Amino acid sequence: MGLVFVWRSSPFLVSCLPNPYQPQIDTHSLLNGTRMNAPSLQPSQIAVEMRDIVKRFPGVVANDHVTFLARRGEIHALLGENGAGKSTLMNILSGLYTPEEGKILINGREVIFHSPKDAIEAGVGMVHQHFRLVPTLTVVENVVLGLDDPKFRLNLENAKAQIRALSEQYGLKIDPDAFIWQLSVGEQQRVEIIKALYRGAQILILDEPTAVLTPQETEELFKTLRSMAEKGHTLIFISHKLDEVMAIADRVTVLRQGRVVATVNIEEVTKEKLAEMMVGRPVIFRIDKPTIVPGKEVLRVENLHVRNDKGLPALNGISFIVREHEIVGIAGVSGNGQAELAEALYGLRPIEEGRLYLYGREITHASTRDIIREGVAQIPEDRHKEGSLGNMSLSENLIMKNYRRKPVARGPLIDWHYVRQFARDLVKRFNIMAPSIQTKARLLSGGNLQKLILARELSSDPGLIIAMHPTQGLDVGATEAVRKQLIEERNKGAGILLISEDLDEVMQLSDRILVIYEGEIMGEVPADKADRNEIGLMMAGQRLSANHEQHTVNSVQ
Repeated sequence: MGLVFVWRSSPFLVSCLPNPYQPQIDTHSLLNGTRMNAPSLQPSQIAVEMRDIVKRFPGVVANDHVTFLARRGEIHALLGENGAGKSTLMNILSGLYTPEEGKILINGREVIFHSPKDAIEAGVGMVHQHFRLVPTLTVVENVVLGLDDPKFRLNLENAKAQIRALSEQYGLKIDPDAFIWQLSVGEQQRVEIIKALYRGAQILILDEPTAVLTPQETEELFKTLRSMAEKGHTLIFISHKLDEVMAIADRVTVLRQGRVVATVNIEEVTKEKLAEMMVGRPVIFRIDKPTIVPGKEVLRVENLHVRNDKGLPALNGISFIVREHEIVGIAGVSGNGQAELAEALYGLRPIEEGRLYLYGREITHASTRDIIREGVAQIPEDRHKEGSLGNMSLSENLIMKNYRRKPVARGPLIDWHYVRQFARDLVKRFNIMAPSIQTKARLLSGGNLQKLILARELSSDPGLIIAMHPTQGLDVGATEAVRKQLIEERNKGAGILLISEDLDEVMQLSDRILVIYEGEIMGEVPADKADRNEIGLMMAGQRLSANHEQHTVNSVQ
């Protein structure tokens, strides 16, 4: 039997908080079913056992005597906040890291992995959140890429036959001769799963596997995963979407601050209880969003045409407006023009055709500096590459947009006394957990780095906020904080354009929802009347039916 892992491939983020001692449960007792009514496991049932794993990084213990068990034929969810140690644990299991203490057993046999190749040979496979596929190659070419068997003569026809057999066995419909660039995101994910199965993996690790899928594609994926489990595969499911964990998992292991909090049967817990185990306190999932009549127009987009980095059309004549006291959500699968839209609105991408207006003043070809001065804030897609400078301190990152202006600037110089007080106030207001304001941004956890960006962007009381994937990759506690902050800004009077691939987030936070597909708006629906299935169909390219159509072009007029 083998093992397949799907996990987030981003590096371990070092938490800036002290790591207080948490009483360690006796995870070995899981074998005897004495922890939270976990069923008794016989040694023959266990596909993976990681026993007393310890892994340290400078200044932090990432895994502190972690024991993790996954059995054959189950879907086992692994949960925890950012920095809880999930990625480190999976990197150890996949051969990327070597533990300083502890042992790994696959099907009862102790193994030592010196590289990912060792893990693959032991039957451990991984499906990453960001696919490892070559777009210009076919499905079959991607599947066999990197294999050294056969050594001298590549038999693609034999490989195609095996791919078709795997496709039929697990319901993974795919054309072996199709080029990757021709496939939808859901189909590309099937290719990744087939790659792992082709290499003999019996244990599959899935890292945020639904992050870029439509609701319909997610449903199909879950059918496939359940079918695989029924055939004896072991699946380790990593996700921040607790509703999905409740829907698909058999058991759940929760990590916090590098230690195991508990392993539970899914039928014995609620979503709220899982969140509390992850964070250490109750988490509010339904954020209070009072009904407010939208105010005057903040942003008007008319017939916007923009090209992508390859010179191909990315936006094809989209139009919409955003008003005060309103969150307008943009729903869609990644790669349908969302990034180009955010960049165009912020002056980072040239506009080929169309017009932009802010409070009635045209800003179509304004520079980013001018747009910032007009009161526009942006929460960028990538908090590391675009939203912060990792080697600068918190205080330096917090003044990045206004260091030329009073009161931060005193003539040509920066008033560092004011900056220090300004930074301390924002760190306290936004609950940014860091040893000091001089801590480098790169040392923050994902959630604290996102709060740092929010503090900088919202400290000037912007009239328009462009929020691009504001909670992507964040744990439930950080997600709660970010969403509450956006609602607070909306209540204060800001207009917010929310661009997110998390449909639950869009439906929960938005007042109106626009669905984008291949650079066009498929339809607009009020959030309180939104239907997941209808939105999912629009995300896949089906326009809103005429009798329901409330196209944004009309709302602009």
